[in-house]
Amino acid sequence: MKMNANLIRPGWVIEHNGKQYSVIKIQLIQPGKGGAFIQVEMRDVATGLKTNERWRTADTVEKLNTESIDCQFMYVDGSEVHFMNSSDYEQFTIPVDVLGDKVAFLTDGLTVNVDFIEGKPVSVDLPKTIVCEVADTEAVVKGQTASGAGKPARLTNGLKVTVPLFINVGEKIVVNTEEIAYVERAKE
Repeated sequence: MKMNANLIRPGWVIEHNGKQYSVIKIQLIQPGKGGAFIQVEMRDVATGLKTNERWRTADTVEKLNTESIDCQFMYVDGSEVHFMNSSDYEQFTIPVDVLGDKVAFLTDGLTVNVDFIEGKPVSVDLPKTIVCEVADTEAVVKGQTASGAGKPARLTNGLKVTVPLFINVGEKIVVNTEEIAYVERAKE
């Protein structure tokens, strides 16, 4: 199905130059001079290689129809991520390279949507937000209370995010999985 390039979203699978790509990140760029364009980071479904492509917002791309199936994450085994189809309990693997940074958010029993093309898993759609625990962050210095200020924090899954000054080690926070960014404190 032909779609305008400015409608591309992370998780889509598109066809470009005869190859299938899973969209990882998008960025709409509006230069001061000239027309806006979209910068897309994508991964080749067949090889797992990353590439970047730019399209003008008026350009069209071919969005591939995928079959989305609820699956349960099981475990990571070296270079393979193991999932189980929630409806028929069939197990399958996806190479770690295909998932990229998303692997860090996978926890035992997490339910995700896996997109399939012609029976082959091509991408994983995580929930928009996931609760994570802060493993390490800097202590706040008295008087360092500028509004909107943040500090770096490392989560128990290894990812790094910027959190507000009031967040401490051991606290649970909600993280946006698309932008890998702090959203709010987790409600207990």
